[in-house]
Amino acid sequence: MLANGATIVQYMEQLAPKHYAVENDKIGLQLGTLNKPVNKVLVALDVTDEVVEEAIAEGANLIIAHHAIIYRPLAKLDTSTPAGKLYEKLIKNDIAVYISHTNLDVADGGVNDWLADQIGIQSEGRTCLEEIHTDKLYKLVVFVPESHHEAVLEAIWRTGAGEIGNYGCCSFNIKGTGTFTPGEGTKPFIGREGKLERVAEVRIEVIVPYSIHRKTVSAMLKAHPYEEVAYDLYPVDLKGRSFGLGRAGKLEEPATLGELAQRLKAAFDVPMLRIVGPADQPIRKAAVLGGSGARYVRHAIFSGADVLVTGDIDYHTAHDALAAGMTIIDAGHNIEKVMKGKVAEWLNAKLKESKSNTVAVASKLATEPFTFV
Repeated sequence: MLANGATIVQYMEQLAPKHYAVENDKIGLQLGTLNKPVNKVLVALDVTDEVVEEAIAEGANLIIAHHAIIYRPLAKLDTSTPAGKLYEKLIKNDIAVYISHTNLDVADGGVNDWLADQIGIQSEGRTCLEEIHTDKLYKLVVFVPESHHEAVLEAIWRTGAGEIGNYGCCSFNIKGTGTFTPGEGTKPFIGREGKLERVAEVRIEVIVPYSIHRKTVSAMLKAHPYEEVAYDLYPVDLKGRSFGLGRAGKLEEPATLGELAQRLKAAFDVPMLRIVGPADQPIRKAAVLGGSGARYVRHAIFSGADVLVTGDIDYHTAHDALAAGMTIIDAGHNIEKVMKGKVAEWLNAKLKESKSNTVAVASKLATEPFTFV
């Protein structure tokens, strides 16, 4: 059985929910349709002509990429232009393109965490450089017969609901009496049609983050024995978990700037990189941001980092960083290629779990536009 494109994207959005994305970022389905069985998914950093040829050779009919192929509204689709030829080739070969960009950067266990792992930033105490999204919190209240209290409560907890700070499985439970009269044509779990029933029930109250509220409600309804479930879901004025761009934290192995640069050449598999600052500068805490990090030098300083590891640093930003005492390692934008293998691994785990024959593969092509001489 092959997975439908829409199902694969649902798996992708469990990893990187679309609402995590920076405002106006070009994410989601950009070309083709997801309403089809997918033989193979090709995960790529960029969608170039060579990558499309790779997808054709692999028999992939869905590409999940990090960087968008459509940046602005199209006034026309001219197939004599390089972009137009690319779109034409994708359409003719029935290859859909789905983009996961800043939402994958922001996601817990996404691009910036993968880069932080490569650098050797400790997971404990790791923070983001800029807060982008704070999960809204809801209160789920449901009434359950005592016989199914534990089953429903555990189903709710398994979705990740009931977390308050560093405490899990939080809930409040009150015993009481529920009343109802089953109407004509009903099939009540308890009671008989037309007869007023009084049932010993438990009122369960649990905090649920917005990002999982549909999953939590679905699990609760599935575990609940009643034909019609009495429940409420309402927002509460509490701050949920925050998600953001970039990561900062202490290095597992402190080093000098020069030593760290050499270490990262191997970790990122790059032929060379640029450093800003003295090579003998001690580095104990590092910050990282995939892509262009010019705007985040101040954020890195504020985090207490000794170095910012990023890409696309311009000349004047480098001078400003030097003046502020901040060192930089510019490893290039292409280090985000770490997402290829990681996303393919995530999708394959989900596809295997669902017993699907669809597979995801990481693009083997390098899309670095620069040649180092």
